[in-house]
Amino acid sequence: MMSMNADNKYCRALAQLRSKPTHELKEVGDQWRTPDLLFWGINAMFGPLVLDLFADDSNAKCPAWYTAEDNALTQDWSERLAELGGAAFANPPYSRSQYHQKQAVTGMTHIINHAMAMREKGGRYVFLIKSATSETWWPEEADHVTFIRGRIGFDLPEWFVPLDAKQQPTSAFFAGAIVVFDKAWRGERFSYINRTELEEKGRAAMALANFAAAKFSLPATSKEATPVPVDQPEEESRIWPLEVGLVFSQVEGADSLALGQQNKLKANINQLWLERMSTTEIITIAGGLVSSMQGAANA
Repeated sequence: MMSMNADNKYCRALAQLRSKPTHELKEVGDQWRTPDLLFWGINAMFGPLVLDLFADDSNAKCPAWYTAEDNALTQDWSERLAELGGAAFANPPYSRSQYHQKQAVTGMTHIINHAMAMREKGGRYVFLIKSATSETWWPEEADHVTFIRGRIGFDLPEWFVPLDAKQQPTSAFFAGAIVVFDKAWRGERFSYINRTELEEKGRAAMALANFAAAKFSLPATSKEATPVPVDQPEEESRIWPLEVGLVFSQVEGADSLALGQQNKLKANINQLWLERMSTTEIITIAGGLVSSMQGAANA
């Protein structure tokens, strides 16, 4: 279905850019993509991230997303998160403010203002932005900022076709920061993380997501499969350490899983605990596993 916001100058220019046979780096503008390692590292720290606020159908990082045609600045992010669960992610466009029928389409000041309005309604909004504290749009009222040590780079959009061999991006763009808007936040106001550490978290989270997708995907139905009788519930396979039980009790939806799935979840929690991952990170990853299991069960 075509969005009512699609017929504006910004969207028309973007469509024309994507359809060009070749491109120059200077034309990419707002369309640089977040590298997977950065996204998954941020997801491990502040997720689960389920809604990409500024994306398109080819580069969305989350199961749900808003395109330029949807215009995220006209959307109720809080209401959408209430439906989805989890948190929202944004790698926002930095182009100067543009309007359509007096409604802002772009502009960091408008974006930050909308984020603050959504924060008041409820939900967590996690932004990956330039560490540009002197800019007028810098979110002084954000609930948490993690400054990334080491410059970060971004990926070219999938539609980019280089005009010539000179159209090669540099490996690093600018200093970055992860900004969290969440009025329920009770942690520290500021923190720091090395880019390499963030990427390592991302690598671990991606490996776990791939493991979960492979392990918990439903196999094809077999005629020879014997159903488990309803009156013979599975028994707990082992006694788990106290720490595993404490973390398990904090994972939303875990206790509603089938007993076999609960055991699998506890096994993953136990492994992460043995690897000395923080409780917060374990809860975040376990929450993603619960969603995967519930999705498989309802498929």
